[in-house]
Amino acid sequence: MSDRHRLLVIVGTTRPDRAAEHLIPWVMRRTGEDDRFDAELVDLRDWPLPMFQETIETVGDFNDPTYSEPIVREWNRKIAEGDAFIFITAEYNHSVPGALKNAIDNVFVSFALRNKPAAFIGYSGGPIAGARAVEHLAHIAIEAEMAPLRNTVLIGGVHQAFGDDDEPVDPLTDAALSITLDDLAWWADALAPARAAGQLPPGTFRMRAAMAAAGA
Repeated sequence: MSDRHRLLVIVGTTRPDRAAEHLIPWVMRRTGEDDRFDAELVDLRDWPLPMFQETIETVGDFNDPTYSEPIVREWNRKIAEGDAFIFITAEYNHSVPGALKNAIDNVFVSFALRNKPAAFIGYSGGPIAGARAVEHLAHIAIEAEMAPLRNTVLIGGVHQAFGDDDEPVDPLTDAALSITLDDLAWWADALAPARAAGQLPPGTFRMRAAMAAAGA
């Protein structure tokens, strides 16, 4: 068994009345008790990131990017600390909250999400349980070159899904998180040594090199 993995639990909604408050205590208790991870809550309320505006010019030195604002630099450094990620997402208009998409977009040039596993917890007040948001989020994760997991936690009727003890009413919700954490640990175990052994350059860089060689 490898060392404990740094797990960042990212809360992707920032609304004052967000329903994520129903499940955050449960997620953090379960991840905190799991000796495979060192879990940290990363709440986007604490990260008032600008709307994505980075360009090659704003990055500065690729080896130590400055970005357009200091908070973007700190955000990239925070994400780089993670070995694995859990994204907690609501569903807005059949997709992810804009704040979450923007936060992922702001991980720019650092490639801090690359070749790391991502798990998803979706929720909604209705029966769809955030499934459409999770589907979109998996596609976004692929573009960020993460390893998105198939098994997820979907919580419908979120306002009635947890008791006064902050535990899920349906035991299968807890079972789904156990399965997700097992998968996350397995992938973190597999990918951490692979990253340490050496990663391929990002595909965009390799394509630019190929285009330059071809005179395109």
